[in-house]
Amino acid sequence: MIRLFFLCIAGLAACSQHSSPVSSFTDLKWIDLSYGYDSATLYWPNNIKGFEHFTEAEGKTSSGYYYSSYSFCTPEHGGTHLDAPIHFAENKLTVDQLPLTSLTGNAIVIDVSRKALANRDYQVSIEDIENWENENKSIPGNSIVLFRTGYGRFYSDREKYFGTPKTGLEAIPELHFPGISPEAAQWLVEKRNIKSLGLDTPSMDYGQSKAFKTHQILLGSNKPGFENLANLDQLPLKGIYIVALPMKIAKGSGAPLRIIATLIPQ
Repeated sequence: MIRLFFLCIAGLAACSQHSSPVSSFTDLKWIDLSYGYDSATLYWPNNIKGFEHFTEAEGKTSSGYYYSSYSFCTPEHGGTHLDAPIHFAENKLTVDQLPLTSLTGNAIVIDVSRKALANRDYQVSIEDIENWENENKSIPGNSIVLFRTGYGRFYSDREKYFGTPKTGLEAIPELHFPGISPEAAQWLVEKRNIKSLGLDTPSMDYGQSKAFKTHQILLGSNKPGFENLANLDQLPLKGIYIVALPMKIAKGSGAPLRIIATLIPQ
């Protein structure tokens, strides 16, 4: 994060005599890691409702100009969204209390897709993280860590994404998708002091989890999580800067998330 700001400042100083300071930022390529919200948005199977969008006004007014206005209804947790610490940890931060420093910063991607696609119940291990570090150096403190399982390719297909086409409580025992092991989550929090983490599956815990210990560990440390991420295959393994801004729901346990990434100049 600091490196990026210094690079930007240096660039601004170099071009201040000849061009607008804003031009230094217009060349950044941003990658959208979010899915859009519509009637096909995927929610946890036992959510009573999904995304609903209502037309309140649409068309030409009596004065001759076009006007449209809509309302929507959605659970907090569904589609690309943020889990606030209070989701699984009493008296921890709500969505509106999260500092922006927890939602922005340098990020790395750990690709476990080969293992995860071969085993729907795969849990990211400490060994996976250490293997990444052996090739890319130690994860810097206060990083955002993203895991690429490869399951983003299934997002539009509930059965392939969740492991079952069913919805409601009867679907819960049949959930099969990868997640992050509690041991790996604990290691990242204690050994690398990460600020947040995310992945391209419905949950940070794998589908067959009963106690959601990874949620308890991460959120219990007041660190947010990002679920149902898109386009992780478009990111390199490092040199990434993330901006993850949720809808600022007061006292929220989660919120729809617009998360984007750009590449840090090397």
